Amino acid sequence: MNARATSPPPRSGEAAEAACEVVELLEVLWERGRDAAQVTPVSSSQLRVLYSLEREDGINLRTLGEVLGCSPPSASRLCDRLQALGFVERTPSPASRRELMLHLTKRGETYLRDLRAQREDVLRAVIETMPRSTRAALLKGLSAFRDSVEGTTLVRRVDRTGRTGRTGRTA
Repeated sequence: MNARATSPPPRSGEAAEAACEVVELLEVLWERGRDAAQVTPVSSSQLRVLYSLEREDGINLRTLGEVLGCSPPSASRLCDRLQALGFVERTPSPASRRELMLHLTKRGETYLRDLRAQREDVLRAVIETMPRSTRAALLKGLSAFRDSVEGTTLVRRVDRTGRTGRTGRTA
């Protein structure tokens, strides 16, 4: 009898454990891509701010704090350095004079685009060492994982052009 037909499917706990290991490896690889960057590095918390503003342009500090799970003063401090770097801009809200809207600047968009390109280069170098059939399985599994995450509404996908929602990108 075929071993594949008799082996039980992996349990979700095993898959979660493997995913945690992969995330840790990705963090190491991404830091290598980040270290190779010719742009000013930002902290992981500040990077989360940039990703959040890319998804939700024009949000206020209170909303950003909710997205990040921190207080508005903490979110404001994160934005201070990003604004000093020219990555974030604060503008008055048309709805309230006391409220500021946060925007990712062109420089911030360029930073994210360059960082992603460098990280993708690092990942591509590793993935190219995998057999073609394994790469196909990886793509299928990662696509299913992404779709599941999107289905939870915890994270909204942003394609590389900055538009939110699902994209038709294939690899």
